[in-house]
Amino acid sequence: MGRNLQSGGRLRPVDLARGHGLSTQAIRNYEEAGILPRADRTPHGYRTYTSLHAGALRAFLALVPGHGHQTATSIMRAVNEGAVDEAFRLIDASHAQLLDDRRTLQAVQSALRDLEPSTAGDPGVGSEPAAVSRPGSTFIGPLANELGIRPATLRKWERAGLVSPRRDPLTGYRVYDEAAVRDARLAHQLRRGGYLLEQIAPLIAQVRAAGGLEPLEAALRDWHGRLSARGRAMLTGAAELEAYLRERG
Repeated sequence: MGRNLQSGGRLRPVDLARGHGLSTQAIRNYEEAGILPRADRTPHGYRTYTSLHAGALRAFLALVPGHGHQTATSIMRAVNEGAVDEAFRLIDASHAQLLDDRRTLQAVQSALRDLEPSTAGDPGVGSEPAAVSRPGSTFIGPLANELGIRPATLRKWERAGLVSPRRDPLTGYRVYDEAAVRDARLAHQLRRGGYLLEQIAPLIAQVRAAGGLEPLEAALRDWHGRLSARGRAMLTGAAELEAYLRERG
């Protein structure tokens, strides 16, 4: 590393900081964190940097948008410690997470496309009462029949927080209003896509927080845009990291 550190002109902390809108303290912090290689010191104890440090800083700042600050720090620390394979493993893990996020988004989008407008179910004969107090509401039997699942499955989803039927105050029967029917249909589509209940629960919560499916569409478009930006940022980070690796030799 000593040979590399001698390449190029000497740079002060302020020289590295100035071009990236950083403080000199940030540069020192990055060195302490292992993001930058250790700097040489003057006889008076002042840090001096080189083009190698400038390359490390560029690589780190390019990695952050795609991988996040913590992972980018770990990648640079691994490289500077000579553990390049560990750096590659961290990069692979970030790409795998991005792919998993894309699959989740696709599953939600597919589930939303497959949902149909809610309709009140016919309670059937010999089960729940024939009338439901609120328009668009249905009971557990008709809803389970519509989805092709058992009523026990709906009760399991209720315990997991995926659906929240109300109870009829007179009969105690579960009554699924339009929002609960929507949640059940979305949960059903995601389960068919192979998602676990613990993976579905936060998605259902997002639908509820958005106030329904229509507002969620805008959130999904934003989610798609952020995933695309993250993927492109990973490409930029990879290019800067490759340049840094070449300079290190």
